[in-house]
Parts: sequence; structure tokens; C-alpha cells
Amino acid sequence: MSEADSARKARLRLWLGLLRTTRYVENALREEMRLAYGHTLPRFDVLSVLEHSGTGLQMSELSQQLMVSNGNVTVIVERLVQDGLVERVPVAGDKRATLVRLTPLGRETFTQVAAAHEGWVDGLLESIPPEDAELIAARLKNIRRQGDGR
Repeated sequence: MSEADSARKARLRLWLGLLRTTRYVENALREEMRLAYGHTLPRFDVLSVLEHSGTGLQMSELSQQLMVSNGNVTVIVERLVQDGLVERVPVAGDKRATLVRLTPLGRETFTQVAAAHEGWVDGLLESIPPEDAELIAARLKNIRRQGDGR
């Protein structure tokens, strides 16, 4: 086997390992979230994006940041509104647009769930020393940057 073939196979094994590990971690987090809080990962993702936005986002911006369709986000947001975790606010000057933002209960809930989420992730990845985690994260970021240039 040539050096190029060997490198290609190694990268394919890496990809498969990343995929399996991502699925494993995601499934474990999904179960922890469900059992501890009755939440789903998509709900947590919406709360997280809204928390980091500061003042809220329009539905199209929220969909874009989550990289999912407006329809998927609409269903999640509707449930979060019903639960009192987010609210829809009209956008001044645009009668058709609404801003989605966290309510005080939503902020409190997100803070609590995010702390637990961080602990779960830490536990799942505790076999990776912090310096290796930093290196792996940097390498993965390089891959994303490389992809952005295409």
C-alpha cells in the first residue's frame, strides 16, 4: 500500500471514529437531558442560541444558526412558548416579523440545564487530557475553516 493510500485509509478511519463517537456522546446527552429535565437536545439548542444572542433572534436567524428548517424551529419554539421559556415579540417597523427571546424562566432554566450539560460532556470525555482536548478542538476548527474556503 502506498503512503498516500495509507494516509487516505487513516483519515477514513478517523472520520468513522469521529462519527461513532459523536453519535455515542449525543445519545448519552439526549438520555441524560430527557431523564433529568424532560428536555430534548433540539430544545436545549434553541435555548442556547437564544441565550447567546442576548436580545433574541428572528425565526429565520434562529433557523440559520441552528442549521435547520424554519418548520422544525417553529415547532420547537411553539412548545417553548407554551412552557413559558421563550416569548415572541413584534419587531418594530415590520408587522410580519417577530423576535424570539428567552423569558426570565427560560434564562433560569437554560442556566441550570447548561451547567448539567457541561458536567455530562466533561464526564463523557474525561479520558482526554485538557491539552489533548485543546489540540483536537484546534484541528477540528482547521477542518471547518478549510471547508469554508471551498
